[in-house]
Amino acid sequence: MARMVHRSTVAVIGALLIAALALGGCSGKTEGGTTTTGNEQSSQDASLKTVQDRGEIIVGLAPFYAPFESTNEQTKEIEGFDVDLMNAIAEKMGVKATFKPAEWQALLGGLEKGEYDLIFSAMSKKEAAEANVDFSDVYYELPDVIIVAKGNPKNIKGKADLKDKIVGVQLGSGSEQLADKLNPEIGFKDLKKYKLTQDAMNDLKAGRIDAVIAGYTFALEQAKVDPSFEVSSEPLESAELVGVFRKGSTALVEAFNKALAEVKAEGTYDALVKKWLSLQQ
Repeated sequence: MARMVHRSTVAVIGALLIAALALGGCSGKTEGGTTTTGNEQSSQDASLKTVQDRGEIIVGLAPFYAPFESTNEQTKEIEGFDVDLMNAIAEKMGVKATFKPAEWQALLGGLEKGEYDLIFSAMSKKEAAEANVDFSDVYYELPDVIIVAKGNPKNIKGKADLKDKIVGVQLGSGSEQLADKLNPEIGFKDLKKYKLTQDAMNDLKAGRIDAVIAGYTFALEQAKVDPSFEVSSEPLESAELVGVFRKGSTALVEAFNKALAEVKAEGTYDALVKKWLSLQQ
């Protein structure tokens, strides 16, 4: 009799265990078929919650690329299209944007180390393509152009005219990637790479190089503030500017994209484009 009771008890316990395992397996299945526990699912992406709990979104940028971002010499404040747009997006997200300046070449490394929540600094998909990151929706299409000295003394009207010319670009930029692609095709005399596009502009003004490849709005801004430069009439390739996030920041990227769409829908985006990126000189 005792043995019969024992067997019955074992059978009941076994059935309960099988049911519990089945329930646990169903509750832990993701859409991709990977089994995870509830705790694992909730801890996978805390990117948005971290920003919301902090009440601010920390933004990495290199303030050396007017009119997207630069430091105002009088107020010493960082200003520009990216700054105003990011502030508007953060407001829609219910947080404050705090800007953390860095050198351009250090931005992706700082993001990986967790020094900021995203990079918002006129960075294109191409420029961040080799990093392990997530992208926001495209917020601006920026064509590269050729900048020459006033009067265009070397008669550079398009990319073919860069043959046997000394060309300057910024290290780590989409313009550098474009120049690296064009050089074997066209045959520059030399391709010089600078820490900042402004350094290349200084060499162009001094006559040490023949042309600079850079973003159109940057080129126009330089032509506005310094009559020593003018823009070639032929646009080259366009770059898709995006917010750049650490890999796996899905919730934060989705909230950012939603806020960006709202800023565009209400007209704020167009007003900022007119304020900062107008092509009227």
